[in-house]
Amino acid sequence: MIVDAHLDLAYNVLEHGRDLTQPLDTIRAAEKGQSRNGIATVTLPELQKGGVGLVFGTIFVMPTASPLAGIGTKVGYKDAAEAHRQGMAQLDYYHRLADEQDNIRLVTDAKSLDDVVASLATEENHLLGIVPLMEGADPIRQPEEVEMWYARGLRLIGLAWDDTRYASGAWRGSEHGLTPDGRQLLDVMAQFGFILDLTHMSEKASLEALDSYPGVVVATHSNARTLVPTERQLSDTQIRLIGERQGVIGVVLSSSFLKAGHRRGERKELVTLDHVVAHIDHMCQLTGSAAHVGIGSDLDGGFGAADIPAELDSVADLAKIGDKLRERGYDQPDVENIMGGNWLTLLRQTLP
Repeated sequence: MIVDAHLDLAYNVLEHGRDLTQPLDTIRAAEKGQSRNGIATVTLPELQKGGVGLVFGTIFVMPTASPLAGIGTKVGYKDAAEAHRQGMAQLDYYHRLADEQDNIRLVTDAKSLDDVVASLATEENHLLGIVPLMEGADPIRQPEEVEMWYARGLRLIGLAWDDTRYASGAWRGSEHGLTPDGRQLLDVMAQFGFILDLTHMSEKASLEALDSYPGVVVATHSNARTLVPTERQLSDTQIRLIGERQGVIGVVLSSSFLKAGHRRGERKELVTLDHVVAHIDHMCQLTGSAAHVGIGSDLDGGFGAADIPAELDSVADLAKIGDKLRERGYDQPDVENIMGGNWLTLLRQTLP
């Protein structure tokens, strides 16, 4: 079973108008390479085809104040009310999808997770589980509102994408770390057992969170800064600390996050699965095992098929990462854990 811990499914539907129930070829033909989000790589049939059984489906809204706001985005938010409205619309999409599609389940507890896992062994048309994840916490208007989001199925929260009212983000190298509101938000999150996603947080904010948050800590889509030296990637210190907390780090498949200096639009063949394995290797070496690394592809998260490793064309190709790991000497249990088992273990220990 393959688990992908970061896909902007709702964002691609509501922002880019993609009908993810359609075959991938249909979406590509309709867009004719003109999408602001690149050549599509993710649809529900494509996930089924690739044996992906579980994804973390994001709630992501773009702050208009961000210097990145003009990149591929039509709708952004100016204040907490707009962020809340747009974030709720995305969570509504996941609920509607699960209501309308027989093979989609929102995974919010151990029972729904077990149902999805069991279906892969017994059903040809297996279930696809979606765990709701908030990427950037500005849709939460007040920390006390976390209870309402939890009741609606949200299970993971990342405090920052860019700078938010809760924490500084990594894009701009901000130095203020957690804000007072951010510390209060973490306190309330801990009461409900939320998983904290450190992705996109500045190093200072993430270290403060690691020091103060008692719950489960992960990085759903981050690579190794030693190999790609930008603050958007995790430092060796962050990687070690996440491992010590029994967390999991999902490796991103954007070519610019895999190879130092690579730019969007450069030749696809310059980045390969060897670069993916290099990041996985580095994290395994730092944490001492293969128990803390997974996949968090972020496919269609601001980049498309032209800007992922040469061997990959869509999300249906994720299994090729496992093939490359075996080729590089990883044994079968470690491959299975990296491809999904580590995320399943963490969720089983965390979900109610």
